[in-house]
Amino acid sequence: MDIKPLDTEQIGLKTLEKHLIRSKSQVSLKIGLPKEISYDERRVSLTPGGVSVLKANGHEIFIETGAGEAANFSDREYADAGAEIAYSSEDVFRKSELILKIAPLIEEEFEYLQPDQSIISALHIGSQTKNYLETFAKKSITGIGYEYIQGEDKEFPIVRMMHEITGSMSVQIAAHYLESMSGGQGIMLGGISGVPPATVVILGAGITGEYAARTALGYGAQVFVMDTDLTALRRLENALDRRIITAVANHQYLNSALKFADVIIGAAMAEGERSPCWVTEEMIAAMKPGSVVVDTVIDQGGCVATSRQTSHSNPVYSQHEVIHHCVPNIPANVPRTATYALNNVLVPYILSIGDAGGIKECLWENVALRNGTYSYKNNITKKSLAKMFDMPYREIEMLIASQI
Repeated sequence: MDIKPLDTEQIGLKTLEKHLIRSKSQVSLKIGLPKEISYDERRVSLTPGGVSVLKANGHEIFIETGAGEAANFSDREYADAGAEIAYSSEDVFRKSELILKIAPLIEEEFEYLQPDQSIISALHIGSQTKNYLETFAKKSITGIGYEYIQGEDKEFPIVRMMHEITGSMSVQIAAHYLESMSGGQGIMLGGISGVPPATVVILGAGITGEYAARTALGYGAQVFVMDTDLTALRRLENALDRRIITAVANHQYLNSALKFADVIIGAAMAEGERSPCWVTEEMIAAMKPGSVVVDTVIDQGGCVATSRQTSHSNPVYSQHEVIHHCVPNIPANVPRTATYALNNVLVPYILSIGDAGGIKECLWENVALRNGTYSYKNNITKKSLAKMFDMPYREIEMLIASQI
């Protein structure tokens, strides 16, 4: 098959459509996509192609006008795919039983919530509030968080997709801020003949760390990966043909490595919990002036003591003469790529909900969505969240089995 360069991003979606178009689902879902109003968020949950797949399976899709513009998807494309264009977020919420979002709801959206609605979105644990969870419980909202969706294979598919993008982009960002025009040391990541490359220290050997390491190696940098999990370090070392240097992330090794690091990529995290803070302010103060920190887990609390949340409009600040980039939604800067990636994971889940006969029935059958549920029928269902905010919780399995 001849593939034109501009068609390559469509390949996955065409394959998805071929496999997923089938007979009508057991129930017709009313699915809403409000426009993202969180600061600097440019992604949208579904592509027009994803909408057409859902429409072909008997579902109704309501999308707020302009919701896809920042990702270069027009209202016309969504309308042609079968979506109904709504002219306000309130209208989308009022017409829909299942809301698909990128960012968590912000306070002004709480009033749009309808009793017993379902919301699938990120939760951003590191910046979440007790009021958010209390509102969901009070209105009997079924909340499913991207960070918690985990299949029987123990993979977090949506988290993985976004972490692949984040890991690759974090190195691009670091390379930019190492340039003197951006306030950096004025060095290249890869160096040239006779001039040694920059040293990149990656904290965390998970998916973000892996893709950051792959990208940094592609630039020609010297790459150190540090983690507290020896098994993860061993796996990554083997996956990258031992082209990286690995070390346990204890105080001694961290202190030593950061003194000669040009770049720190913060990717240390614990799934569904706040990220561990491995780097102290004293370690940052000992780094070379003009070095760069890219803390990719700032939405989970950050893994560097001097990190504080920034935005795409104002992404960096300097502390101890070290440049800090702490934007929580890095994939939002490549919204079209990120939307395709998210769409390809979300559409099969939504079809599963329709095929099962609704969200309650699907949670009984679908392990990934059940794992992803943090709020259900007036209850918080994640122990870690309940503990964080001193709230009661009940296990989702018990609630479903009790027919609540």
